[in-house]
Order: sequence, then C-alpha cells, then structure tokens
Amino acid sequence: MISGIGESSAPLHHFAGLSDWLSEQSGATDIIVKAAQKLSGGAIQENWLLSVSVGQAGRWLEAGESQLVLRTDAPSSLSVSHGRREEFALMSVAYDAGVAVPQPFALCTQPDIIGAPFFIMQAMTGEGQGRKLVRHPDRSRFGGALVRQLGIEMARIHTITPSIAALSFLSDVPHGISPARQRIAECREGLDTLPQGHPVCEYALNWLEDNLAVWEAEERALTLTHRDFRTGNFLVDDGQLTAILDWEFAAWSHPAEDIAWLCARCWRFGNDGDIVGGLAGFDEFAAGYEQLLPDSIDRGALPYWQVMAELRWAVIALHQAERNDSGAETSLELALSGFMAAEMEYNMLALIKEVSSGAGGRAL
Repeated sequence: MISGIGESSAPLHHFAGLSDWLSEQSGATDIIVKAAQKLSGGAIQENWLLSVSVGQAGRWLEAGESQLVLRTDAPSSLSVSHGRREEFALMSVAYDAGVAVPQPFALCTQPDIIGAPFFIMQAMTGEGQGRKLVRHPDRSRFGGALVRQLGIEMARIHTITPSIAALSFLSDVPHGISPARQRIAECREGLDTLPQGHPVCEYALNWLEDNLAVWEAEERALTLTHRDFRTGNFLVDDGQLTAILDWEFAAWSHPAEDIAWLCARCWRFGNDGDIVGGLAGFDEFAAGYEQLLPDSIDRGALPYWQVMAELRWAVIALHQAERNDSGAETSLELALSGFMAAEMEYNMLALIKEVSSGAGGRAL
C-alpha cells in the first residue's frame, strides 16, 4: 500500500499531455493516465500518485496496470530548495550509489506538459508520517533494526563526494568558511527578512556564533548531506526501510549536520525518550552508520549541530507562516507552521543550557 494518500485528486485534464510524454520517455505505448491522487505532506513540493495502464512495455514501464509518482513544485516552494532538475540529479546519483531512494525515471523541465517542471519516479510502499511511525504498536519490535538501517543509508550518502560531476551545480562552501558558518549566515539572513523580531532565535544564533570555535569539528573533507533526513522523510513497510525521500535541501556539508538533524527533538514527534527520530537510541544508529564508516561519527559536534537544527527549522516554519499571514498564499498548513516555532525555541534554550552546564547534548 502507498502511504500518505490524501483526499484530493486532480482532474485528469490537468495531466492531459502526460500520456504522450510518458510514452516518449519510456518507449511504452498505449499509455492512459487513469487517476492522479495527491499524496499527503509536501508543504514545499507536491507528490502525485499516478495510476496508469500500459499497452506495450517500455524501458521502465511494464505492460498492464502500474503506479508512478510525479513530483512537482508546491505553491509554497522555498527559494533555498533545489528545483526539480537538481533534485532529479541528486536522486539519480544516490540511486547509483546504492542509497534506498525511489528510482528516478524521467525529468521534464518544460512547463507545457502540466504547467510546471516535474519528474517521474518509482512508487514505493510504506508509511511515511512521522507521528504514525513513532506511535506504531510494533515500534519496540522494529525500532532498533530500523534505526540501524537509517545509519547505514545515511553513511552511504556520506560516501558521495564533490568529485561527482553530475552534482557540479551544488554550491561549493567558500574557502575558509565552514558549513557551520555558512548555515549561521543563512539563518541570520532568514531572520533579518522576517517582519517581526524573534529574540529566542536571535539568542540561539548569537550562541552558535560565539561557540563556533569550540564546537566546530576538526577539518575534514565535505560529503554530500541530505539536510532533511528525518522521521517523516522516509518510508517504512513492515518495519523495513524502503525509501529516503525529499532531497531538495541536499548540499556539501559536515556529516554531523545530517546526524544532528535526525536526532533533533523537533523530529521525535513527542517520543523524546528515543533520541533518533523518536524510534530508538543513538547506539543503534551509530552501529549501522559505522558499519560502513568505522569510527567516523564526530560526537562532540552533535550538540552544536542540534541547536543549529532547531534554529533552522524554526526559521523555515516562521517563513512558511509569514506566507500565510502576508496573504501571499493562504493555507492552514502554513499558518500552523508558525505555532511550531515556539516549541523549537524551547528546545534551543534547553539544549544550550545542557551544553553550557557540561551535561552534553541529547544525542549522546
């Protein structure tokens, strides 16, 4: 079963030109798009589950009834997120590296087919909603093994280096500027462009600046980082990881950014006792990660990056709420995002207090 099917379906005339395009791209013939159902989630991008019938098989479409996922921009896309061309390239590289991602099939950069750029990818099975995963009645049975799988998949991502020509579009970190300094600059710019001040976020940002020299990891090569690797952005079927989703924020960075983001309290969905995404403890994750990259987790950097994670998500949430408040795009989902910022502010203050008292961070 495909998880997260929403209540909305698109009139098929919206996808009127898609059948011919799918035929051109796949080599299959007699393709009919029979239904298009919007998948839940996706405040920044939209995912549509397509039900298609195929007369004669092609390169990646079999004859008979098939399902595909079409991914395109949502109205509230952020300027800092990658476009569909870039995300398609990221997923293609990750797929070739053996990362558990849906196989990307075809990219359309022209708006004349459905009105916006999009790509087609493999439809995967599994549950993706974070709150359902952390409250699953069998989570105690599969949580540890799942978190080990997450560690293995994240490590696979972190084996991808800037030498990959297909990812040349990713911005290089300026010489002498660490990923942490770059994220601080991005968060400050995000706060400065909001119409109202947010003192707790400013305090956390100043703390990150003041403690950068202490918490900045020792010099090491940059790797590809997903930068949104968290509960809610992967699919789980019968306790097994099936896919890592949503690659629109990926960048060259320090691996600790990904690890801390997954461990941030804001992505535990109320199950705070299980540090890794509300699913299990950190030792299980580390066992999987270091199975591929032995002794490579910089634990000393994780509390710092957890504060960064809470701040970054708060800034994103505040900007989403501002889109609604300004009238640029009215949406209940966007409006509710703003209320989540207070939770992240509390988490920032609690983490800073722990680190300042020498108690360490929640990831340790």
